[in-house]
Amino acid sequence: MRGIIHTALIAGVALTLAGCGIADSRSPLPEFLRAKASDPPPLEAPPDVKQLVREKLDSVFVAQSNPQQVQVSPPHHDLRGLGWTACVKAELTNAVGKPLGVETYRITINNGVILDRSRAEAEDTCANESYQPI
Repeated sequence: MRGIIHTALIAGVALTLAGCGIADSRSPLPEFLRAKASDPPPLEAPPDVKQLVREKLDSVFVAQSNPQQVQVSPPHHDLRGLGWTACVKAELTNAVGKPLGVETYRITINNGVILDRSRAEAEDTCANESYQPI
């Protein structure tokens, strides 16, 4: 009986250690013992920013701001993710109809959807972009 228990314990330990046989790609083990790193997911195709902003203008500007002369920049791959960024600018008015002037926003696009928008800041590249009207 003692031999059966001993054999079962050895088999259990062997199976447990078999799961540790392949180390991850960042392990200090030699290359041939490491698991291969997975390929990064492919980039999505650049979005049609003109069409997207034209169809979803309310995702970028508040309707009461009455955006006029809306222009967009070409999309650029977002370095912090898999999506795209672009700049959008337009002549806006305030709630009582007084002109605010030209305001510029940076939008984040992923899977053909505008996920985020924020006012362009000095460190953004929006000032150096070329724009096309929508």
